[in-house]
Amino acid sequence: MSQLEFDMIVIGAGPGGYVAAIRGAQLGLKVAIVEREHLGGICLNWGCIPTKAMLRSAEVFHLMQRANEFGLSASGISSDLDAIVARSRKVAAQLSGGIGHLMKKNKIHVIMGHARLNTPGSVLVTSEDGEQELKAKHIVLATGARARELPGLEGDGDLVWTYKTALQPPRMPKKLLVIGSGAIGIEFASFYNTLGAETTVVEVMDRILPVEDAEISAFAKTSFVKQGMNILEKATVKQLDRKKTSVTAHIEVGGEVVKETFDAVISAVGIVGNTEGLGLEEAGAQVDRTHVVTDAYCRTGVEGLYAIGDLAGAPWLAHKASHEGVMVAELIAGKSVHPIKEGSIAGCTYCHPQIASVGMSEAQAKDAGYDINVGRFPFMGNGKAIALGEAEGLVKTIFDAKTGELLGAHMIGAEVTELIQGYVVGRQLETTEEDLMHTVFPHPTLSEMMHESVLDAYGRALHF
Repeated sequence: MSQLEFDMIVIGAGPGGYVAAIRGAQLGLKVAIVEREHLGGICLNWGCIPTKAMLRSAEVFHLMQRANEFGLSASGISSDLDAIVARSRKVAAQLSGGIGHLMKKNKIHVIMGHARLNTPGSVLVTSEDGEQELKAKHIVLATGARARELPGLEGDGDLVWTYKTALQPPRMPKKLLVIGSGAIGIEFASFYNTLGAETTVVEVMDRILPVEDAEISAFAKTSFVKQGMNILEKATVKQLDRKKTSVTAHIEVGGEVVKETFDAVISAVGIVGNTEGLGLEEAGAQVDRTHVVTDAYCRTGVEGLYAIGDLAGAPWLAHKASHEGVMVAELIAGKSVHPIKEGSIAGCTYCHPQIASVGMSEAQAKDAGYDINVGRFPFMGNGKAIALGEAEGLVKTIFDAKTGELLGAHMIGAEVTELIQGYVVGRQLETTEEDLMHTVFPHPTLSEMMHESVLDAYGRALHF
């Protein structure tokens, strides 16, 4: 059995793992990365990127249907699901190939195979070429997560879909059930609903998008219902009866169980960490509800062993994983690092309308004991939004009334996933309401609403 030695071994080449490997190589470390399936991981190949490509197609389709509003004429508008999927796969493939180039550029040793922790500082890799041992003082676990599958709701690739099937569907559904209204569920619901599927969303909590500010969730629900979605809250899918070409769902809502038939079901009920087969227990790493337990620096408590990204728990976001990868690589290289502040990590949902947030919701701020000032500004008060034909939306900001600290920001509407970074930077720099009030925002832009929302928190809004 061959044996190779490195300074750092990374297991998993998703947005956490490959970024950790690159940063480690930049700092002069000899790095190996082990990946069992695709460079770029789930995010690039089966998550963030291909879903956004598909949602872009849905967005263009939606705009084409509104052509007359812009003084344009279009007839015979239709969608081709196979072509949409093909484009999304092409985008993913292009970026996956780019990761391979980055590995070569940074002289990172790439091994395609399954890795398992062996003795301390040792990893066994099984691949088509057999088994080999890798040694390093520092090992970074970045194996990510996969879709949670509840008993009776398991995906079958035909009638009941997980995210992978939803990204390469066997057909365009006429009547679709989406179980779960987190970011994944709502994005798929938005995509298929826009393309014409009669879509029902079932959420077990008392509101859809339960991690978002309650006011944003309510705004989103109103918008989705207006688009034709059927939203069932405080509801549970108790059973799925699978037939040859349809599924009958037993849905408990309002204390009663109703039966409804669909030709496709998407299960989006959360994720579980990929902890199996890694040798975690033998190594002494603690696992809690499928996630590796770490400290603020992603250390597992086992000497030289780190865990980053989805494997290490919420928030399950690619950008969080990448930042943790950089932090760990710099820590290994002896640099001074700062833990990531979870409250400064933005969450984005690319449905129509888009949703983005950072920091505390209004309820969380109140529960934490803050005396708060809340500002709001509607898209209908913004010239650029009206010119774009996107006057539906809201920007909401929450401040500590005593210190002026920006506690949270929540947005729904066109391009808010791009706008939210302004507030993220503000929180990172510990910006106060005074700093934001005195910032000059360009006109005409959607970003002016960010300024107006701050002004409104202090009774100074100018355009509404």
